[in-house]
Amino acid sequence: MVYSLVLIMTEKVFDVVVVGSCMTDLVSQAPRLPKAGETIHGHKFFIGFGGKGANQCIQAARLGVKTAMVCKVGKDFFGDNYIQNFKDNGVHTEFVKQSSDAATGAASITVDDAGENAIVIVAGANMLLGAEELQEALPAISHTKVLVCQLEIRPQTSLQAMCMAHDNKVKTIFNPAPAIPDLDPDFYRVSDVFCCNESEAELLTGTSVASVEEAHRAGQELLKRGCGSVIVTLGPQGCVVLKGGESTLKHVPAPVVTAVDTTHLCRPGVTPEARAWRERVLAIASLEPWHFTWPTTHTCLWRRWPAEPIWWQGSIRSLQHSPSAPGWS
Repeated sequence: MVYSLVLIMTEKVFDVVVVGSCMTDLVSQAPRLPKAGETIHGHKFFIGFGGKGANQCIQAARLGVKTAMVCKVGKDFFGDNYIQNFKDNGVHTEFVKQSSDAATGAASITVDDAGENAIVIVAGANMLLGAEELQEALPAISHTKVLVCQLEIRPQTSLQAMCMAHDNKVKTIFNPAPAIPDLDPDFYRVSDVFCCNESEAELLTGTSVASVEEAHRAGQELLKRGCGSVIVTLGPQGCVVLKGGESTLKHVPAPVVTAVDTTHLCRPGVTPEARAWRERVLAIASLEPWHFTWPTTHTCLWRRWPAEPIWWQGSIRSLQHSPSAPGWS
């Protein structure tokens, strides 16, 4: 009876479910990054909310779609604050669990005046997210329109969530970050959209990815492994998009901006910004660099404009109802 009630609720509620990480960011801003063994004075400190999974979930919620987060935080001050932050951003928190066995994940981040950063992360409770929590969230995962996963939690947990979604014909988006060289081959098979940056593509394919042409070759290799579509982001060079069954390269350039901090970049394909793949990627490529012009954490993530048309949500529906990503015509 409880399962049926949750099932009915989730069918009505969620456009996006994210299974992933939450990190409390302890951010120091300084003129430059310290050398080994050196102590320097900074000019600003703040605590923020981060983690690749939470970033993507908050971004989707701020763009107006109904989202749920599946994650684990500590039963501590940071964990309590993180749950409240999700609620403040309209994210469903039934599947955000707390544990007394580990602290909330934390990241110590130093950002210099040029926007470069040095980061140490302690995953903490993120690594305790597992099969039990996924089973509890199965009604949401199996009936959402899009599932998003990354690798800041245990890889097998992400893979299990992806398989759950794939088996229920839910569209999946996988961001293999931080990348691991021995990625389970099943990740490719269950990824409708496989979105990685150039360094991740290099590690996964064993080839150089420094140009649009090299990104195209890497993307073709990833398609051969079973991905439905591949997006390779190239920083200032924009991104390339490849779709299974198509040989044409799609290169989407990005505008030039002055970077402040690149820590919390949301990958193309995660945020629902248009009705079809071409519009989605073009919109993301144009908006994404502007994330770098704000300081780190969720303060840099886009919000939906009050008068914004409903097409911001259209891509979620097109992902759900089409057997594959819409064409580029």
